[in-house]
Amino acid sequence: MIRSVSPADVRRALLFRGEIALLDLRSEAAFASGHPLFAANLDADRIAIEAAIRLPRKDVAIVVYDDGGGLVESAADTLTALGYADVAALDGGLGGWAAAGYELFEDVNSYSKAFGELVEARRHTPSLAAADVAALIEEKADIAILDARRPDEYATMNIPGSVSVPGGELVLRAREAAPDPDTTIIVNCAGRTRSIIGTQSLINAGIPNRVVALRNGTIGWTLAEQTLQHGADRHVGSGDAQAARTRSRQVAYRAGVRRVTPEDVDLLARDRSRTLYRFDVRTADEYAVGHIAGFRHYPGGQLVQETDMAAPVRGSRILLADDVGPRADMTGSWLAQMGWEVYVLDGGFDGPLETGAPAKLPPVDPTRRYKRPYEGTDNAAQAMQAYLDWEYGLVAQLERDGTHGFFVI
Repeated sequence: MIRSVSPADVRRALLFRGEIALLDLRSEAAFASGHPLFAANLDADRIAIEAAIRLPRKDVAIVVYDDGGGLVESAADTLTALGYADVAALDGGLGGWAAAGYELFEDVNSYSKAFGELVEARRHTPSLAAADVAALIEEKADIAILDARRPDEYATMNIPGSVSVPGGELVLRAREAAPDPDTTIIVNCAGRTRSIIGTQSLINAGIPNRVVALRNGTIGWTLAEQTLQHGADRHVGSGDAQAARTRSRQVAYRAGVRRVTPEDVDLLARDRSRTLYRFDVRTADEYAVGHIAGFRHYPGGQLVQETDMAAPVRGSRILLADDVGPRADMTGSWLAQMGWEVYVLDGGFDGPLETGAPAKLPPVDPTRRYKRPYEGTDNAAQAMQAYLDWEYGLVAQLERDGTHGFFVI
């Protein structure tokens, strides 16, 4: 019989920053209907596919749960067969968590999104409504619209005249995108989080331009009955690495990011009592040309947005690599503020490198995937507005939950 752990004990582990992987075994669609803040979705059907990548330390504390669907015992057996030595069940499952009076958070990537809302609330991150941005476009104002989403999202739909600059690249490439400091930079995403984080990244780094977010992203643009473009392939080149390096390193220092050498990394890797995630936060093309062995590709902006997917072991260590520097520093600054122990690797790219495109996990079964209200072009207006209303309430929900440990520099 699998042993059980009370919701109170799991909550204490989260509060005390101990390593714990709280895994929701349901489909992604079911997970999005409600879960603990720091739970990570690992569909029981995908344990054999994902566990080795997402749970690299075999003796990490794992707590699994479902909502009475009978998934726990078989999932525990699968994890045990894969070599995981510390697997327990959440007593009472999801219902037990709720019965204990603890918060349930909807949607996916919930704590990253909640953190973004906290950043906006604490720093009063400036934004413009869709109608105001549309007016600036119409009058041909001196603006640069930078789309902080993944390139494939940008190609699917984008604000007219915008260019693709994924969030982790913003500080590196902003000067090339807007070389005149009098140009107003407008950062957008599909909804809110990546535009808030992207805008605040440029502000934190001391970019001289006025920087604002497109309030509510392409959702807000669509709800304001503005027209989106499709199939665009505009992007920004290499950027000003030296200036960006100086700016981003200062931000990372303020956030408490630690810097390590390749020799230090060897010591971190030898510590078998802690989980160490290693991420290369550059572009996929750069990664393919040459990357350090053992580092998984995860672009910086997406890593901040999808931290629960990339690193489901809360309380673990995260090590970031970037041959230029600013992308790791800015990504690390946000992860540190989200409560992670973060290291940036200085060097490591001058030795032998591996080549090859980033490895990708097989796609989720569409019937089990959560339909995001901000992706694609066929979302109902009611669903998009409901999503925005949910995001607006996240700061209050964080306060009620009380486990987040976030800070904002």
